[in-house]
Amino acid sequence: MFKKYISKLDTIIVWAQSILTGKQFIFLSSVLVGISAAFAVIILKSFAHWVFSFATYINGILKLSFINSILPIAGLLLTVFVIKKVLGGSIEKGTSQILYAVAKKASIIPEKQMYAHIITSSLTVGLGGSAGLESPIVVTGAAFGSNYAQKYKLSYKDRTLLIGCGVSAGIGAAFNAPIAGVLFAIEFLLVDVSISAFTPIMISAATGAIVSAITLDETVLLNFKQQEVFKYHNIPFYVLLGVLTGFISVYYTRNFQRTEHFFHRLKLTPYKKALFGASLLAVLIFIFPKLFGEGYESIKILAESHPEEILENTLFESFKSNRWVLLAFVAATMMIKVFATAITLGSGGNGGNFAPSLFVGSYLGFVFSKLINFTGLSHLPVSNFTMVGMAGILSGLFHAPLTAIFLIAEITGGYSLMVPLMIVASISFAISKQFEKHSMDVKNLAQKGHVFTNNKDTNVLSTLNIHSIIQTDYFTLTPDENLEHLVDLISHSNQVIFAVVDKENHMLGVVHFNNIREIIFNNYRVKYTLVKEIMATPNEVIYPFNTMETVMDKFERSKMAFLPVIKDEKYYGFISKSVALEAYRAKLKSMTIE
Repeated sequence: MFKKYISKLDTIIVWAQSILTGKQFIFLSSVLVGISAAFAVIILKSFAHWVFSFATYINGILKLSFINSILPIAGLLLTVFVIKKVLGGSIEKGTSQILYAVAKKASIIPEKQMYAHIITSSLTVGLGGSAGLESPIVVTGAAFGSNYAQKYKLSYKDRTLLIGCGVSAGIGAAFNAPIAGVLFAIEFLLVDVSISAFTPIMISAATGAIVSAITLDETVLLNFKQQEVFKYHNIPFYVLLGVLTGFISVYYTRNFQRTEHFFHRLKLTPYKKALFGASLLAVLIFIFPKLFGEGYESIKILAESHPEEILENTLFESFKSNRWVLLAFVAATMMIKVFATAITLGSGGNGGNFAPSLFVGSYLGFVFSKLINFTGLSHLPVSNFTMVGMAGILSGLFHAPLTAIFLIAEITGGYSLMVPLMIVASISFAISKQFEKHSMDVKNLAQKGHVFTNNKDTNVLSTLNIHSIIQTDYFTLTPDENLEHLVDLISHSNQVIFAVVDKENHMLGVVHFNNIREIIFNNYRVKYTLVKEIMATPNEVIYPFNTMETVMDKFERSKMAFLPVIKDEKYYGFISKSVALEAYRAKLKSMTIE
């Protein structure tokens, strides 16, 4: 029955494609991709919320703190089982795979990514793994966009645009925040698009948000109704919070990667690694139960008027009336969250860092404002600082300040916090950028040599294949011959530069036509001058493993129009600067979304 409906829908879409213009079909496609991403959100969020509610209910009846520790163990083991038995033994995690697909794989995302993350992240996070669902949601939405474009044979530009639509719809639906969805797609993926490209992205984000808002219960989504009036005399404290969130973002990034690398180096089978990691996670959740799952419920508790409720069903419940114990508990939970998330993902679970960043930010804002209030320096609005702290960590981790500002503005139901959001997000971003050149996800690509940044020139260069522009059919010279052979080569070819090589093809130097004009028009000097007397050592040489960005840097430093390529310590060919620039222009044109 389901296949029958899919077949009918496919027929309708094919018919629509035949009668609509290209732009009109993209508008229709953005709606369909938005609906698909929204349903992924509905499945993931509903399952995670149901499991959390069930665990909380059982724990409230039995008063057994270890109940919440058992579920993550089952979740991680089930995730590994599904990956090995259903998904072919591997799954690409994290939003960095979207960037890599756009930059290196012509925006082709494997079909299994449309369902792989829904299954695995629902098991991991739904059963209490200390991670977020937004990254799997974003990857799933991007996969819908890519595979939809492939099915209907759309161009690379349109595939990339529909990937952006899936990303924006995923964030828009997950938070009922369409503006944040659009901005995340732009800041994270489509770093340079024309104004006209905004329309389908906005349509998709709005569609995702509408479907999610209609279908999901309000309690499932992260939203706040209460907030206090912003007062300008609190600006110095917001500045200080921005500084703190910047440094905590660096702390988060570095400790997350250290922990993840630790698990990567473990010589254990996937099941043993999952069991080891889940056991560590179980201990952490036993001591700090709020590390269970996404943690959005505890964020709401901190932002409301009864934060002491966060100690309920914990080992510290008897200290609910002690404000310093509460503050210490929240601070410790905040600092440990990064390790809980890294253990969850490093040991085999699937999820992301979006929700954990909001978790850490809210806890930091709460601790900071409460501490200031306890010391009597000022009386800060705790709920405001709790919410603004989320923007600081999100901006610092993902280097996406606009997304952070508008996401928190939208989920708080208004824009009265816009000024403090701008202050905290921008300062956090500046500090994080100073210590971490790349955002958290992009850093993984950079470490593998696949640089993707907000610099469009760097992005375009990173997509070019150096081997495609190496010219290997150049004539060569030997050092002990006279210039008669060189003159003959120049007169019968368009070649203006020649490599001088020995019998083993090791490069000894180069000869450029412009440097020997006076000699080759003198018959006597041509006959009695040897090549080795006029050859020059090149200022720079290129190796096949060099990136295109490195190649262009070498052209800039040498001021040369041609540079030799050395492979396995032997002469291999030349790269022409004009050919490299032409390849860059062609790639730039193909990547520009209009």
